[in-house]
Amino acid sequence: AVVCGGAVAPRSSSCARLSLDNFIDAAHILWDCTFHSLADMSRLNGVNGFNGCELNGTTTGSGCWTIGLINAKAKYLTAETFGFKINANGVSLKKKQLWTLEPAEKDLIAFKSHLDKYISVDQYGNVTCESEEREMSCMFEVSVTDDEHGRWALRNVSRGYFLGAGGDKLICSAKVPTDAELWTIHLAARPQVNLRSLGRKRYAHLNEEGTEIEVDANVPWGEDTLFTLEFRDNKYAIHTTNNKYLSMDGKLVADCSRECLFCLEYHHGSLALRDYQGQYLSPIGSRAVLKTRSNTVTKDELFALEDSLPQASFSALLNARYVSVKQGVDVTANQEEISDHEKFQLEYDGATKRWYVRTMQDKYWTLEAGGGIQANATKPTSNALFNFQWQPDGSVAFQANNGKYIATKKSGHLFANADSPDDGSARFYFYLINRPVLVLKCEQGFVGYKTSNSLKMECNKANYETIKVERGEQGQVFFRGQQGGYWHACGDGIMADSEVPEGFFIELREATRMCLKNSSGQYIVTEKNGGFKLGDTEPSNATLWEF
Repeated sequence: AVVCGGAVAPRSSSCARLSLDNFIDAAHILWDCTFHSLADMSRLNGVNGFNGCELNGTTTGSGCWTIGLINAKAKYLTAETFGFKINANGVSLKKKQLWTLEPAEKDLIAFKSHLDKYISVDQYGNVTCESEEREMSCMFEVSVTDDEHGRWALRNVSRGYFLGAGGDKLICSAKVPTDAELWTIHLAARPQVNLRSLGRKRYAHLNEEGTEIEVDANVPWGEDTLFTLEFRDNKYAIHTTNNKYLSMDGKLVADCSRECLFCLEYHHGSLALRDYQGQYLSPIGSRAVLKTRSNTVTKDELFALEDSLPQASFSALLNARYVSVKQGVDVTANQEEISDHEKFQLEYDGATKRWYVRTMQDKYWTLEAGGGIQANATKPTSNALFNFQWQPDGSVAFQANNGKYIATKKSGHLFANADSPDDGSARFYFYLINRPVLVLKCEQGFVGYKTSNSLKMECNKANYETIKVERGEQGQVFFRGQQGGYWHACGDGIMADSEVPEGFFIELREATRMCLKNSSGQYIVTEKNGGFKLGDTEPSNATLWEF
């Protein structure tokens, strides 16, 4: 069905039969009936982290999104730092090109700049970005084109015309949107997400053969439920952790082709993914295989993007066994291999800068009265908070709420009774299990190759490269670029051209940020020119990488 001004009609029905009082004239009506309205925008989900109004809020009550708006000339809508000037001259998505989409009453939305000023339109069609209050002149209706591009048209409610860009100037004078009034939406989210089906109420994951995506996981646990949403050719591709792309027929393929690109649509706060033939992704059949089939949107075609929180495994230095809850509530370092029982979700508490550790059974590690560590709490308490202290050798120590450090007994049981992390029994090697591929970002931009012909890595890229992460011994990981070479440190930077892997350690510092260091304890730091290299061993000087 095509949604026109809140009314729904079949694609073949005459638009003249619809009551569209809010449109200006017949031409306007004919145009708008080629669009899908964004219904019930007030219920938009705040997408993960950086894209939502809360740092780790997968679904925020406020329903805000952070996005970029790209016009037909491939330029980003930009709010200049001085003078509240607004133009469409941005060449990439950086701070000045970030806009907060705020749902308002009914199906209306407003756009707020990085300076906390709203876009508004006066009675003459002049567009400014100086308003501190969200007035009616700031409100827009959104329609999405019904072609394969899925661009947005933004109709200002008070003016009744569409927002367009002409060079340095934004105008709102078009009754019917042309190319100049159509915008591509670039989500400014952390691109690595979990995908939840609203119809099935299940999560997407790789099947055991690694050939398809099935939507039947009760919880998003482990690397197979992680997907990278890649922005390509103003559309989105779903990149799996086995380095494949989802095709419209449900198969995973090595190369990203037209069949792997999808437009994003929003319906009642949820997300639909549409292929170039106008069909939508949904879980199909008894195995819930993700592929396109229907050309209409029901609950089966709706998804939510959710934060993929870090999940880790820990190996005790004392006995080289993985920490586990396989045998019950006691947290014990006694397993030789990693299963779901040895994977733990790490949830950061910003107020205390400590971590909760959650099991797959939805229980939290908790300090018991006798100093033992058990996974029996259904709700997080202060005794479930642990301070992660990263050690020079790449290991981590856990300081419990009693001030003591968790130590491994000969039996493998864990007790918070060590006075210092210097004791080998109080240290653990850390593995970030659900990031077999990483997307890294710093203040300058994303990490990627310097140029298409260079294997040197830089951190000022507008678009990201996925980095393969291979697990080594004793907490080490090896980073491998898309061209096949391993990362290694050279004199003036980091190259991705080595056949021999060089070991690095990952240190989680915040909910979505990590530090990286080599086996000698030198941290990777950024340079002003967009390069990055090994620095000193002082943790406070280390660059925080968003992931």
